[in-house]
Amino acid sequence: MIVNNNERLIANWLTVCCIVIFGMIILGGVTRLTHSGLSMVEWRPLLGIIPPLTEAEWMRVFTIYKASPEYQLINFGMDLAGFKSIFLFEYLHRVLGRLIGMLYFVPLVIFWMRGQIPSDVKGRLVLFLILGGCQGLLGWFMVKSGLVDDPRVSQYRLASHLGLAIFLYSCLVWLAFELHARARGVQKSATAILAPWPIALIALVFIMCLSGALVAGTRAGFAYSTWPLMGNSFIPDGLYSMTPWWKSIFEDITTVQFNHRMFAYVLIVLIGYWCVDLWGKGLRLASACVAVALTVQVLLGISALLLHVPVAIGAAHQGGSAVLLTALIFAERSLAWSRQTVTVNRTASVMPAQLGPA
Repeated sequence: MIVNNNERLIANWLTVCCIVIFGMIILGGVTRLTHSGLSMVEWRPLLGIIPPLTEAEWMRVFTIYKASPEYQLINFGMDLAGFKSIFLFEYLHRVLGRLIGMLYFVPLVIFWMRGQIPSDVKGRLVLFLILGGCQGLLGWFMVKSGLVDDPRVSQYRLASHLGLAIFLYSCLVWLAFELHARARGVQKSATAILAPWPIALIALVFIMCLSGALVAGTRAGFAYSTWPLMGNSFIPDGLYSMTPWWKSIFEDITTVQFNHRMFAYVLIVLIGYWCVDLWGKGLRLASACVAVALTVQVLLGISALLLHVPVAIGAAHQGGSAVLLTALIFAERSLAWSRQTVTVNRTASVMPAQLGPA
């Protein structure tokens, strides 16, 4: 087996980046569920990595927070100890974002200067770097939406922020799998095309993540703590009651949670069918990974509803969406590799006849 050391090196680096971004996705869920996201009301991209180190500095940032709508309307009377507890999660969230940027940017420059990056992936790596910078700006844009009269971040900006994080994570996972395969000598056929079915499933799960962000942004997850019924019925009253009706998809609590549930049921059927198909094609590891990831994610979602969204389960449910996407990407890549192997084997069986005497 021929091993390409450069491609393996880049693949390992991207794998580390994916692991850290996965941790960031979970930490983002914890920050949101502990209502810590609006505790840091200053935007300090460079100096913000240094936390308050003295009592005077703590009092300074606490005084700024006291002037914010969240303190005035929700946390009025909170003491310094309580402020420190919510400040910590948001601080770690922002610092981890900066560390991810360094973890990506510094090796990218070093590998680029050494000529270790395959030429056909350079463009994607630069694009991901730009999108990562946009993610940081989008995070602050989201926070600003909660530093107004209503101390809640916009569900639209929350969905954009989480959606870009999930998109970047998925792209890096895809590229990491691709380079790991190439490092082992698996070459992509020049005529290979993406299989529409698994790509559609990956896209649907991504949309499901955006739906989950709307649930989080509107606090819809707290509205109906029952399952499989919503209250006393499967289809609750008041669906699509806003004018115009389409605003209900994004802003009406009942509609947002109902749509999230229905979307989940559709995905269970579609992904379950694909798992059976993968198993029948001999891709049992890929089928099992997707099935386990789907089952755990469904159980986490139901548990979050029934238990009124505890922090640990809510954050795990958010992380579970990334795990499910990882499993689907792995399954899609496994399917592509198996097709390439079959193509190579068939070609090898034909070649002797073609090269033989007429």
